[in-house]
Amino acid sequence: MISLPEPKAHVLAKREEIIAGLRPLVPESGVIAEALRLRPYETDGLSAYRQPPMAVVLPETTEQLAAVLKYLHSHDVRVIPRGAGTSLSGGALPLADAVVVGMMRMNRILEIDYADRLAVVQAGVTNLGITAAMQADGFFYAPDPSSQLACMIGGNVGMNSGGAHCLKYGVTANNLLGLKIVTIEGDILDIGGAHLDAAGYDWLGLLTGSEGQLAMVSEVTVRILRAAEGQRAMLAAFRSNEVAGACVDRIIGSGIIPVALEFMDRPAIHACEAFAHAGYPLDAEAMLIIEVEGSVAEQDELLDRIRAMCAEFDPISLKVSQSAEESAAIWKGRKGAFGAVGRISPDYLCMDGTIPTSRLPDVLARIGEMSDSYGLKVANIFHAGDGNLHPLIMFDANDPESFHSAEQFGADILKLCVEVGGCLTGEHGVGVEKRDLMGVQFTETELTQQRLIKSAFDPGWLLNPAKVFPLLAA
Repeated sequence: MISLPEPKAHVLAKREEIIAGLRPLVPESGVIAEALRLRPYETDGLSAYRQPPMAVVLPETTEQLAAVLKYLHSHDVRVIPRGAGTSLSGGALPLADAVVVGMMRMNRILEIDYADRLAVVQAGVTNLGITAAMQADGFFYAPDPSSQLACMIGGNVGMNSGGAHCLKYGVTANNLLGLKIVTIEGDILDIGGAHLDAAGYDWLGLLTGSEGQLAMVSEVTVRILRAAEGQRAMLAAFRSNEVAGACVDRIIGSGIIPVALEFMDRPAIHACEAFAHAGYPLDAEAMLIIEVEGSVAEQDELLDRIRAMCAEFDPISLKVSQSAEESAAIWKGRKGAFGAVGRISPDYLCMDGTIPTSRLPDVLARIGEMSDSYGLKVANIFHAGDGNLHPLIMFDANDPESFHSAEQFGADILKLCVEVGGCLTGEHGVGVEKRDLMGVQFTETELTQQRLIKSAFDPGWLLNPAKVFPLLAA
């Protein structure tokens, strides 16, 4: 179980005063303080941990956000930035003496510029909403987390989110041009903008993936791309996880970069097929979803080459989609995977570590051994092309021993990722979930340097405290 810092008694004592002071700063109904209405904000996608906040405030503009942060800073109030609450690492977990500042009302698309290939959006616009606004004109925004229907671009920036297509197009950091941010003191700053690079230090790189610890994002300038002529997916089914992992390494090692290269093991295949009826091979121990794009001739050539490489590993079956409908069915199963696994287990922890693709066979074998040792089932669903693992550890949250075992199992998986040359997180962030494992990857000197950066932006450690860094002894 994670630990949280002690609430500030002087803040809790002034709760009603603080809430009253927030109300004039945002439109009516923009402050939530009633216990029942606070319940939806007590957790995020890592729902095993819960803590109601002191209050929630919902600004609609950058100026309102700046006024809110300036006010909370003046009263020494901790601030929890929140988008859609889809974080799987506890990144938006509140504290009892904190105010959650939600982005859901900052949901406007401010500009789309096809000539310069960019869009400017508020932080509360959904990931998929960006693409939806320009799809009719043949453009799209590339990062596509599984939660893209709900997750917001501000949260994507905070966690440097990726998705199935990040193998070709990169993660959030590779698709940003600029940010408008608000500091904890309420100052508004513009970072980057409508150009490929900015002079001076790489502030954009520093802020992306900083998990709401340095400033709050109010507006985002993203790169947009013209959509490919077409795309097709194929399924390759294998007799073991290790063989499928070796096939992934073969494809990537050949120099071919598919748009997406996804991995699912037997438990995931069965759960997703029962949910989506996508035609997944139920006799397989492991399956790859491989997607390519381009003209019809390009698709055919790439699929022929990939099919030949898959054939080297004695697959159970190889199936290439012949229509957009077949490809959509294949992806429906994958995109609904987390929900599908939820149908077969009362609870699960979704891990997020990254490894070199050459170590996939070994790592998958060791995860299987851990599963047997802990007596907990695991479904492996992940972005195999870039080595971003998402083992889903199934447990029962009503059984404290089961929950504790799941936490230990997850920690062992993440330690294994670091051991083989990878890292603790690929796209979910550190949050509270991996906070106490940071010492596995970083030395104390390295953690001290990172804490100094945090202190430079937020001297009072009011922005999203108790996340990322192991708590220091009082």
